[in-house]
Amino acid sequence: VLRDDFRQPPGDVVVAVGEPAILECVPPRGHPEPSISWKKNGARLSDKDERLTIRGGKLMLASARKSDAGVYVCVATNVVGERDSEPAELVVF
Repeated sequence: VLRDDFRQPPGDVVVAVGEPAILECVPPRGHPEPSISWKKNGARLSDKDERLTIRGGKLMLASARKSDAGVYVCVATNVVGERDSEPAELVVF
């Protein structure tokens, strides 16, 4: 089971260059509990990037760069399928 609604979809975030940026997401309830990943501009983010931390539903960028700006989507996945959140925009000025 994977319910439709995200309990908390990510919201738009505005940060200055060099500041930490945090996008929060609480996935829909599901059985089994869904895992969370993130997409930026449609491409899945790699957890190999040392500036990124994904913990719980939070995507944390240690130090925002201009190149981090874009549209982020929280993805909940379990054996039943995958569901994308509403998009959130990260603005870096």
